[in-house]
Amino acid sequence: MFIVDSHCHLDALDYEKLHKDVDDVLAKAQQRDVKHCLAIGVGIARFQQLHQMLAHRRDISFSCGLHPLDIGDEVFDAEKLKQIIALPEVVAVGEIGLDYYYSAENKQEQQECFAQQIDIANQFNKPVIIHTRSAGEDTIRILKEQQADRCGGVIHCFTENQWFADQALDLGFYISVSGIITFKNAEDIRAVIRNVPLDRLLIETDSPYLAPVPYRGKQNQPAYVREVCEYVATLKGISAETLAEITTANFSQLFGVNLSQ
Repeated sequence: MFIVDSHCHLDALDYEKLHKDVDDVLAKAQQRDVKHCLAIGVGIARFQQLHQMLAHRRDISFSCGLHPLDIGDEVFDAEKLKQIIALPEVVAVGEIGLDYYYSAENKQEQQECFAQQIDIANQFNKPVIIHTRSAGEDTIRILKEQQADRCGGVIHCFTENQWFADQALDLGFYISVSGIITFKNAEDIRAVIRNVPLDRLLIETDSPYLAPVPYRGKQNQPAYVREVCEYVATLKGISAETLAEITTANFSQLFGVNLSQ
């Protein structure tokens, strides 16, 4: 079995108490058939540290983008971001998007930064990784206005409704499922995921956040995407092996990553 964790923050794991180093994290993942990870670079400074930490690994792909909650803490530098996105190992722009749940006072600034980063994705023909919270209508509107169907992308850690899923799928986007799918109170999300075509699904941890049952309350890690895989497979009425094969092929298709066994 070959499972991909399509979204993790490897620079944010606990390397003091839980893991010796990133090689230890990825060895634990390998033991559970998680053989490739997309390491998300949140902001340029953090990306540079992440890249330095992981450049020796061949089982890692990278992304970089300015997260909506980091606007204000980091000045958006389009030229520096373009230099990073041009790197062959950087397969996507993200995570980017809108977050009105935690930060509603700077909506305009978030929207402008979001639009600029979609434009960069289109320039480099690399997909976008979308974070959206309490901002569904504006997220879809900006994706359409900026012609994000040209570069494609994924709605990461999906928590939206059926209308949002339909709009994203119409744009050619993928839907990524996190450990939230296993939570008792996530029936609304499960109902939507049941309707998402298998050829548009990805799975992720978003580690160190949102550990799936039975690890809920603990720090998440790439190894735990196995639980997401098994849970979604049951939800879709197929084997975990089949779900792993499909989502790995989807990852390869979206991000242009040649994954070897």
